[in-house]
Amino acid sequence: MAINFTITAKYGKARAGKLQTRRGSIETPVFMPVGTQGTVKAMTPEELEEIGIDIILGNTYHLYLRPGTEVISSAGGLHELMHWQRPILTDSGGFQVFSLSTFRKIAEEGVTFRSHIDGSTHFFSPEKAVEVQNILGSDIIMPLDHVVPYPATFEETRRAMERTVRWADRCKSYHKNAETQALFAIAQGGTYENLREKCCRELVSMDFPGYAIGGLSVGEPKETMYHLLDVSIPLLPEDKPRYLMGVGSADALLEGVLRGVDLFDCVLPTRIARNGRVMVPQGYLNLRNAKFARDMRPIDPKCTCYVCRNYSRAYIRHLIKANEILGLRLTTYHNLHFLKDFMAKIRHAINEGLFTQFYEEFWAQYDWSPKNNKE
Repeated sequence: MAINFTITAKYGKARAGKLQTRRGSIETPVFMPVGTQGTVKAMTPEELEEIGIDIILGNTYHLYLRPGTEVISSAGGLHELMHWQRPILTDSGGFQVFSLSTFRKIAEEGVTFRSHIDGSTHFFSPEKAVEVQNILGSDIIMPLDHVVPYPATFEETRRAMERTVRWADRCKSYHKNAETQALFAIAQGGTYENLREKCCRELVSMDFPGYAIGGLSVGEPKETMYHLLDVSIPLLPEDKPRYLMGVGSADALLEGVLRGVDLFDCVLPTRIARNGRVMVPQGYLNLRNAKFARDMRPIDPKCTCYVCRNYSRAYIRHLIKANEILGLRLTTYHNLHFLKDFMAKIRHAINEGLFTQFYEEFWAQYDWSPKNNKE
């Protein structure tokens, strides 16, 4: 098998574990930075390794369009092309097909869409999505799924969910690299409990090596997302990894772990970094604000990352205001380190039987107001 997953400790529904791949071991729960186009924006692979990142994401839609499978194949795969030898998970591109393309035609065979880059027409079938990811050589791959926007009607969501299940079955039948690439399933169902339940049960019956929960964190209230996790996760196998797609704020990560999620990904930490927003235990700081112009403290006085050991808020603000590239590199580095360290603390709390204490201490200092947590 391409992966081996073991649970090493539990605290309620929260669990710590180890996900073994052919390119290395990953301690869970884990946050996975997004490298959409074969790079985690502003970071070199060496810097990611220095931070302690064990797994990153790539995106099939973007990499298929540019630089294209021919270039990636000639390089020997995505790992070789981007000089990253640790594990990679690739999304199928389904979300991007449905969210970025100005034109798309959905049929049972697959999706016809236009490139957001040059308007050229392309076709993705479930088999094509797997084929492209086989060429990429990623360690964990995802099936093509039908993503609906939020909000969506019950009937629209039902049709998309049922198509997602059929497409997952086709992906599994077509996938020939099961010993080197683990194909996860993606559970859909929008905000409808019965659709989520039906989707989970049908996908579990197909026996995938891991299960993702998709179609959440797309605009619905966080309370709704947490409720749907409560509905979905008990239906997923206890002995297989669970992956919540598109979640990257500290509060949502913690609430996801509380409910039994093992893997997370999101563009949030790198995207907000490019706008001068940085993560701290209390929530976020916007270093563009004038109040930081003479603030010689590090971003987070308790943080041990390279940025906080060497640079002040005032200096980073100056770089950002002057449009210097170094500014967004430093904020990105810090945010990725913050989440890596945050997940390490969660794992420690689970292993030591201190998760409730950690959970309560987090919420005692975290500013959950909408103004602070606008993402």
